[in-house]
Amino acid sequence: MAPQWAAEEFAEMTAPPDRDPGSTPPSPAAGTPAREILRGLLASLPLQLSLAPLALVLGARAAERGLGFATVALLCGLNFAGGSEFAALRVWTHPPDLLLIAGMTFLINSRHILLGAALAPFMRHLSRRRALGLLFLMSDETWVLAYADTRSREQPRISTRYYLGAAGGLYLSWVACACVGALLGPLVPDPRRYGLDMAFVGVFLVLLRGMWLGRRTARPWLVSLVAAAFASRLLPGAWYIIAGSGAGVLSALWWSWRDGV
Repeated sequence: MAPQWAAEEFAEMTAPPDRDPGSTPPSPAAGTPAREILRGLLASLPLQLSLAPLALVLGARAAERGLGFATVALLCGLNFAGGSEFAALRVWTHPPDLLLIAGMTFLINSRHILLGAALAPFMRHLSRRRALGLLFLMSDETWVLAYADTRSREQPRISTRYYLGAAGGLYLSWVACACVGALLGPLVPDPRRYGLDMAFVGVFLVLLRGMWLGRRTARPWLVSLVAAAFASRLLPGAWYIIAGSGAGVLSALWWSWRDGV
């Protein structure tokens, strides 16, 4: 059961805004709470379908490692980051080396620090508790959807209902499919045989296409890509994530300073 505060926050975020009794009710085009949630859910639906096979494989691999149904649900529900979940299973032993798993998970998920920082200016109107609740549901795909939607608004404030629809749909579908995969076990095929392991990369490239603003703004992307590629060859483990994200941020700051932005 969800904590009481989470239920209260969800009820408050999905409630219609207060207005004077004599005022005109908002039109459907203005974005009612239900419409905003549905809009976010529909925006994330193609991503849910694309990532479902990988979630099934994750659950099946977890079952092979001896993880039960409840453990798989906790793994996906509390971490909710596909890359680090696969990495954790890769080094899973009996008994598990918790320090190694925690360190690897933190390293791979450290990119969320930068993603959260990028969304922070659009969440200043929210309380700290509400913002942290939204960020708990953040994934790479949710971040791109929310960031692009927020930047398209005249007043750049994140739509909490749109975010809840997109993030909630992705969260529930990922956890549910992983649990189904844990139940099916050996019936789920190896995704590499069919190229399904490229789903993460393909989905994110398609999402980045929607954020394309020109070659000048894409320069940090290129720097990040090159740095990550070299680091993956030269450094062990997941340090390439830190190298790529750090190089991208530093290059963006340098170009902003040089261009006087």
